[in-house]
Amino acid sequence: MADVAAPEVLEARLEEYRKELTGYCYRMLGSAFEAEDAVQDTMVRAWRALDRFEGRSSLRSWLYRIATNVCMDALHAGNRRARPMDLTASTPVAQAQLTARPEATWLEPVPDGRVLPQAADPAEAALARESVRLAFVAALQHLPARQRAVLILREVLAWKASEVAELLDTSVASVNSALQRARATLAASRPARTDAADPLDEEQKDLLDRYVAAFEAYDMAALTALLHEDATLSMPPYDLWLRGHDDIVGWMLGVGAVCRGSRLVATAANGTPAFAHYHPDPAGGFTPWALMVVEVVDGKVSGITSFLDVKRWFPLFGLPDRLEA
Repeated sequence: MADVAAPEVLEARLEEYRKELTGYCYRMLGSAFEAEDAVQDTMVRAWRALDRFEGRSSLRSWLYRIATNVCMDALHAGNRRARPMDLTASTPVAQAQLTARPEATWLEPVPDGRVLPQAADPAEAALARESVRLAFVAALQHLPARQRAVLILREVLAWKASEVAELLDTSVASVNSALQRARATLAASRPARTDAADPLDEEQKDLLDRYVAAFEAYDMAALTALLHEDATLSMPPYDLWLRGHDDIVGWMLGVGAVCRGSRLVATAANGTPAFAHYHPDPAGGFTPWALMVVEVVDGKVSGITSFLDVKRWFPLFGLPDRLEA
């Protein structure tokens, strides 16, 4: 094969592409764990097919072809992940009920470090972060698998139409048509935007510092001042979600009051700020409660998604399993 000279060299070369392939598969599948499984499957298939790789395309293109087929197979099984706001209307706090849905229902968070390769060009880095935001990946889930692949390859990864056509064994005209339809679908769903956060500017740092202080003090007046009027709060795996100051504060002072006295530890998920939320332990210290992904628009918090399945998320993000007092 043209790209590599020996099996051990191939293994090293394959690993060079793991992070960007994980980002691609995450955008396709909406699941951090399924993305990692898909990439591992891709690597195994590539290794087994080494003797059939003739070097007519680059190793990178060959791997993307395999990864696309793996993701297509998974999506043909009917997988489509969502956020609570994709499934139900917002609920007034007075009528709020916690109804859990199966894990496979939910769009999952992903650590930035697993899907965002280092990019020297700030514009490329900003695009990469934008393309793993929860709202954008949720919007991708509305696309048929083939359109999803075309849009990611063309709009996010900047492949030429001819390169995508070769990867998908189709024509350039078919690729352009699929891209046009995918763009129209995304335009109709209009995924909510968030402010760029790479790196955080001083205003954003100040906002997040005040958010942490208000949450840890459980100061609802201070917290409300940081929220957009139509800010949302959701808590997968529950399909409940709330919109607006009154309902969010009503929840936090009602059922959510168990979070009083919590601690937040900064991390990063989906190209946006995030926090590990630790809950007071009656025995002392703090135990994992949620992975909180925070979206910011125009200097205020527009969305809070608290992923509650901490047994999955905290190990994935490399977070400690408790904090001492």
